[in-house]
Amino acid sequence: MDRGGPRRAHAAAASEGDREEERVVSYKNVRSPLRKAGLAAGVAMLMMAQAGPAIAAPEPVGSVQKAMEEVAKAPGVVGAIGGAYVDGESVGVGSGGSRLLGGEGGRIPADARFRIASQTKQMVATVVLKLVEEGRFGVDDKLGDLLPVVVEKDLVERADEVTVRQMLRHTSGIPDWYSQPNPDGSEGEEPAFDVFDFTTHYQPLDLVKWSRDRPRTGEPGEKWSYSNTNYTLLGMIIERATGHDLTAELHARLFGPLGMTKTYLPVKPPEGIEGPHGHGYYPDATGTLRDVDRFNASIAGAAGGVVSTTHDVSAFQRAFNQGRLLPPELQRVLTDRLPAGPQSLGGTRNVCGDDLYIMGGTAPGMIAMTFYSADGRRQLSMSVTLSSKDNSGAGQAMGRAMETIFCPSS
Repeated sequence: MDRGGPRRAHAAAASEGDREEERVVSYKNVRSPLRKAGLAAGVAMLMMAQAGPAIAAPEPVGSVQKAMEEVAKAPGVVGAIGGAYVDGESVGVGSGGSRLLGGEGGRIPADARFRIASQTKQMVATVVLKLVEEGRFGVDDKLGDLLPVVVEKDLVERADEVTVRQMLRHTSGIPDWYSQPNPDGSEGEEPAFDVFDFTTHYQPLDLVKWSRDRPRTGEPGEKWSYSNTNYTLLGMIIERATGHDLTAELHARLFGPLGMTKTYLPVKPPEGIEGPHGHGYYPDATGTLRDVDRFNASIAGAAGGVVSTTHDVSAFQRAFNQGRLLPPELQRVLTDRLPAGPQSLGGTRNVCGDDLYIMGGTAPGMIAMTFYSADGRRQLSMSVTLSSKDNSGAGQAMGRAMETIFCPSS
């Protein structure tokens, strides 16, 4: 195992980043990736722009409550909550729709917990890079060295070539375990597992096995291709390197120090969301909507399992973008230019003189998004529960809410 330490890893990170093509994300382009009800929708998290110079004081903030009421009117939305923050202070929270299907259960509390889905990946990536900073391993260390079990059991093709950097940046070529492939071998939209199995306790290696017989998406380091398998493996690397479970490492390194007191990672089914919260629904094989509030925690894990609040997600995003979690050379492993991703994910959105970026994720029955300014001054975190597989209307409504909140005079 290569223990070259932070200095070696840092230099390699900077040189690779200089050669790659920049990708950032606009809210107007969330329709295509958010259409799939899966953990794979959080593609924006490793495509963030570098923080720029400080901006002028933000324009007055619009009503978050009214914006959430509008989001709740979108097709397929059961309930919506949101919280906006400027310079670390709350400037409005809101709730629209209802906790349960058909207007039942009252409103979702605006400070309720929700699944953040693939936004989890940025948190896991941050912990990985903190371990690199400590010299536990380097970003160019090989998967096969860090997790010998995947070689011994032949679970990942070319594991002796795939690096930590490539898994962090979705350039490993390792296929995704999440979706059931189409008959022609292309990526499908249906989950490869039983969405309504709330009790089977899967191990991370079980998920990795699901991807083994699928074709690689490219040569190691060749191109960007989103894969939840990358982060399932990174979660295992964290646990092997530290001797602690992922839940404990996330709490010790992020949730505790940042005051994210309502955030946690459930891993054992049927563990769910603590406290009153919104329930999402998903159609079964007969088309009947079923409550998927108890989505299997052991499936989501490092790829998308964190439960949080608008306050806590915003606190993490603010700290990350202000450079308080990683040294610059390691943060650039996540924020430097990436090989081109899907063409539907190009551009930024200028809102009242500031570019806002997006991090998002979905799972059956829900979408979560955080809009933020690259300088860490502004965040808008939202969660929407659904009653439809098609979440594109909800995603677009969340984008419109961002504009009405952060640019009310437009």
